[in-house]
Amino acid sequence: MSSPEQRALRFTCEGSGLVGIVEVPERPLPRGVLILTGGPQYRVGSHRQFAMLSRTLAKRGIPVMRFDRRGMGDSEGEPRSFDHINEDIQAAMRTFFMQVPELREVVIWGLCDAATAAAFYAAGDERVTGLVLLNPWVRTPEGAARAMLRHYYPARLGEVAFWKKVASGKLDFSASASALRQNVRLAASDRGSLLPQRVLDGLARFEGRVMVVLSGEDLTAAEFARLMARHNVRAKRVDVKGANHTFSSEKWRDQVAEASANWLMSW
Repeated sequence: MSSPEQRALRFTCEGSGLVGIVEVPERPLPRGVLILTGGPQYRVGSHRQFAMLSRTLAKRGIPVMRFDRRGMGDSEGEPRSFDHINEDIQAAMRTFFMQVPELREVVIWGLCDAATAAAFYAAGDERVTGLVLLNPWVRTPEGAARAMLRHYYPARLGEVAFWKKVASGKLDFSASASALRQNVRLAASDRGSLLPQRVLDGLARFEGRVMVVLSGEDLTAAEFARLMARHNVRAKRVDVKGANHTFSSEKWRDQVAEASANWLMSW
């Protein structure tokens, strides 16, 4: 089998020119993957994760598209927050199906706030049959405080460096106590429920399949894990032990790519 064809392309979204890359296998499967970028990222991804993932999937026959949304990377337009990119996703979907006529369905793959954007979008497009969500962003000040109390503070108590700081007198107890009190107050508040509830509602409306991938050493992942436990989110869960938020090591990226590919080929 020959290597997948890589196509660089330009398409439009509400008058702005967007730039994307499509990986087309010699014999494309009918299920493709659209990779969304989140935050201040562009189509290559942190540590080249999106580019390498695309090639891994394409070698298994899965067509893949990744692109720069408006205001990011090489694309035109004003930057938009993750909860206002439905039009960008629609434009990319339209282009993806035009570039790969064999396509019948698409799985959206996203990291952090791109995963959240995918959860918002999926139920409104019947062509989307699956989601791969990595460390979905559901952070609010209240949720972050709960994650700190649950994960950060207990871990600090077990660190030798922390106790050396205490013994040397270099720890500012007043500032630390103030930060702890503030986190306790925030954790007890219910004001920050809007974003998590929107994600839960989006996933509840979506009738397709969902896989959630969570880093072992990431507060964003810990917040979403807590949400899953409290609300019984319908999804396959994959935990990558020791991984940070952007899966910065080759080992972690390979684990994510393998898990994604195997899941996509399993149904």
